[in-house]
Amino acid sequence: MNRLVPITLKQHGLRHTEAREEVLDLFYNKNFALSHGGLENELQERFDRVTIYRTLKTFLDKGIIHKVLDDEGTVKYAMCRSDCQAEDHEHHHDHVHFKCLGCGQTTCLDEVRIPALDLPEGYKRQEINLLVQGTCPACKS
Repeated sequence: MNRLVPITLKQHGLRHTEAREEVLDLFYNKNFALSHGGLENELQERFDRVTIYRTLKTFLDKGIIHKVLDDEGTVKYAMCRSDCQAEDHEHHHDHVHFKCLGCGQTTCLDEVRIPALDLPEGYKRQEINLLVQGTCPACKS
């Protein structure tokens, strides 16, 4: 298990359960966004889909992970940066997501910021999603 798993759970005031530890460990060990279905496939022998769903919901609510939308409309989840807090969770996710057309993995490009948008009067921004598609370094040939 990744050494950051127990630290992260403690920092966010969460009990250490086997499901939380294993789901969080997968996020730390994968460098790309994971879907509920993908997590279910990885953990199906140990946890049911409801347990995985509740774990994801808890991690979302605590600001440990954030949602990533891909071009197929599938919701995926990725680890938040260490400076992300639950109370201002949405403000730290204005970054680009990159989906590789080769391997299909979606990654957060935290260092690439989405420029500020001036919306017309009366419109209020909730979140911004920017998905770039191309080829990742691992698939580049």
